[in-house]
Amino acid sequence: MPDAYPRDPGAFPSKLAHITFLCSPNSDRLMLPTENYEVIIGLEVHAQLLTESKMYSNDRNEYGAPPNTQVSVITLGMPGTLPRLNKKAIEFAVKMGHACHCTIRRENAFARKNYFYPDLPKGYQITQHTTPICHDGYLQIKTAEGEKRIGITRIHLEEDAGKSLHDQDPYYTLIDLNRAGTPLIEIVSEPDLRSADEAYSYLTEIRKIVRFLGICDGNMEEGSLRCDANVSVRLKGSTTFGTKVEVKNMNSIRNVKRAIEYEVTRQIEAVEKGEKIEQDTRNFDAMSGTTSSMRSKELANDYRYFPEPDLPPVILSDAFVEDIKMHMPLLPEALKQKLMAEEGLTEYDAALISDDKETARFFEQVKTHATSTKSVVNWIIGPVRNYLHENGIDQKDFPLPPARLAALTNLVEEDKVSFSVASQMIFPELLLHPEEEPAAIAARLNLLQENNLGLLEGYVKESLAKYPEKVLEYKNGKTGLIGLFAGEVKKLSGGRADMKLTNELLRKHLDA
Repeated sequence: MPDAYPRDPGAFPSKLAHITFLCSPNSDRLMLPTENYEVIIGLEVHAQLLTESKMYSNDRNEYGAPPNTQVSVITLGMPGTLPRLNKKAIEFAVKMGHACHCTIRRENAFARKNYFYPDLPKGYQITQHTTPICHDGYLQIKTAEGEKRIGITRIHLEEDAGKSLHDQDPYYTLIDLNRAGTPLIEIVSEPDLRSADEAYSYLTEIRKIVRFLGICDGNMEEGSLRCDANVSVRLKGSTTFGTKVEVKNMNSIRNVKRAIEYEVTRQIEAVEKGEKIEQDTRNFDAMSGTTSSMRSKELANDYRYFPEPDLPPVILSDAFVEDIKMHMPLLPEALKQKLMAEEGLTEYDAALISDDKETARFFEQVKTHATSTKSVVNWIIGPVRNYLHENGIDQKDFPLPPARLAALTNLVEEDKVSFSVASQMIFPELLLHPEEEPAAIAARLNLLQENNLGLLEGYVKESLAKYPEKVLEYKNGKTGLIGLFAGEVKKLSGGRADMKLTNELLRKHLDA
């Protein structure tokens, strides 16, 4: 991997005046002066591309297949075989480059990166070295202090290695080569991140973008999105970087944040003791929340890069690059602004709807059948989202068709049922019987609101007659008592009274 930022051979002075303190993750709760230090973080994010075939062969690119069933002599790099570049992977990389405001390189060459892993069958990885397909971009992230621009050094194409399985056999490490040759993009940030929270926000934004573009499913638990963090600390006011370490094996965005927090504390503690920070690659243990050294960090010349002799340079035309840009979907921030401008949504509501591609798509589908956009938003960020969270499923797996949910929102807008009745009684029944119309369910359960004026007038008069002393109190200024009368009307109607109409009738009688 290319370095996310340069090294600083200089040493830190130690034992600074203690101003603000942080408990160390080890060593008898030693107190550390964190305000004296600045944290420097760069992230290297690998995203597996959702192409049907692999990067340099026509082997299937599919997660979950039986081990070693998606390999061929090309993936294994057998003598006499030649790689052939996946055009769709090029398109996906250009999409990500546009999304990250990068310059798209028109002439792209590939290189061999030589190193040994048991699960790297060829003994080298075909990647891009000096000619990344995208470079010099940025992403805007949200921080506690407002928006911040994080530079992106490069986005390059490469292939994945296989997978070593250490927990399947008590005596042996097993190798599954299905993942070998899977198309990847590696997104390398500038060292612009200054906290674990900023790293969390940046990685969240990357995942959101790849999902909106449809180029990666962003599933860190399955390894389709992976992140290595380069972390160092330096004295505030210093203009040179401290010695960095690279932290690996973090399988969630939350664990990336935890690993960085631990590593920052570990490094500050070491510097305070006068110890030298060693440049190495460290493993994160999610159970203990700690990092441990895996190996000394390789330098670029350790990989013995040289031009890939079996792949000619790839030339991208201006028309090819611009056509991809023209057909890109709206990204989250642009979609949020559109929802605010065209649909009149608040920034909060628009952010929730645009946060996820499937949610945004579902919103658009429901809206085409609904009478009120605001009502659709309330249902999606209310009952629908609660149902998804309670059942641990994604929006794409929501069982109701968009038209059916829209019909339920329309029942409420037409004052045929109240929102509480619709969400608490009809919605659960509709989830059990998604083929049934909400109006039919409401009728079957006798839940349709009573809006017969004559009948409601009778209930109102009866409720006022039951509490004559409260009527006098209302007329003397205790207007909050209208809730008492409304509750009585609701009881008399068996919960079916149209409460909006009921309150209008109560005010007409009480204010007369």
